[in-house]
Amino acid sequence: MVYAAANNRYEQVPYRRVSDSGLILPALSFGLWRNLGDQKPLANSREVILKAFDHGIFSFDNASNYGPSNGTAEETFGAVYQSDLKPYRDELVITTKAGYHMWPGPLGEFSGRKTLHAALDLSLQRMHLDYVDIFYAHRWDPNTNLEETAVALDDLVRQGKALYVGVSNYTAEQTAAIIDIFKTLHTPFVLNQVSYNMLHRQEAEDHQMLQLLDDNHAGLVAYGPLAEGLLTDRYLNGFPADFPLHRSNAHIADDPEATVRQLNALNAVAADRGQTLAQLAMAWLLKDRRVASIVFGASSIDHLLDNIKVADNLQLSDEELQKIESILTK
Repeated sequence: MVYAAANNRYEQVPYRRVSDSGLILPALSFGLWRNLGDQKPLANSREVILKAFDHGIFSFDNASNYGPSNGTAEETFGAVYQSDLKPYRDELVITTKAGYHMWPGPLGEFSGRKTLHAALDLSLQRMHLDYVDIFYAHRWDPNTNLEETAVALDDLVRQGKALYVGVSNYTAEQTAAIIDIFKTLHTPFVLNQVSYNMLHRQEAEDHQMLQLLDDNHAGLVAYGPLAEGLLTDRYLNGFPADFPLHRSNAHIADDPEATVRQLNALNAVAADRGQTLAQLAMAWLLKDRRVASIVFGASSIDHLLDNIKVADNLQLSDEELQKIESILTK
């Protein structure tokens, strides 16, 4: 059956401009990190990806190392793009990243010139694309001089392989340093994608990342909005000691009893709003216009649609925000 996108797709999820740039993103972006790849049947992956697009999620976030095995998430997306989404290319924002271990040998990771060029070429091949909309340096490279990384990213734009560039997992100080080089090069830098959620706020807020990006015509994309699922109603009675937290959220396990108390208090706020805890956590992130989009994953239609329901109630009152802040700062 030939796929035809839902006619009302842009009425489902709001979209946002990234600062004052020409880039527009849906408030919710679909991430392919762990959820789709060689261990999931392609038919299931296709169903979830197309349902996301039918609901106005037109941004798909990938990386060269994503999937149960490296590259399989890009291959999965590429198969769906080739069979169904190619006619909609001008509507899609397709992003990928390079920097974490991607192939054997010392050139298979970090942000040297050869590595970034080879990684993007491989990503384009896997996804059957001529270009990506955003190409990210996936992590800070402590060994390669920053100018080499910045120039490599700039060259990829000039070659037509990426429209915009971004960084991911850079601190505010690191981001400021590469922005200075991008300004000299006139590189279209638009985003830093970082771990940001109710329980992990320091880098985005305390270190002034949000303001730095806004001052430089860029925005923040938040990944891990649910802290690997901790910000859901599944762990209100506790979570195991070996809970697989992302490294950026590892501190959450320092005092598990206090975290569980916070989860229950936040869940009560969500219930008063007629939302799940997960929906509240995403609405809380989107309260700030400088958060251009949040990346979430889903491996089933039900999971996808539950998350999309956040769009039904994104407004948080001053009283609710104060209540949430008091919970998070206890």
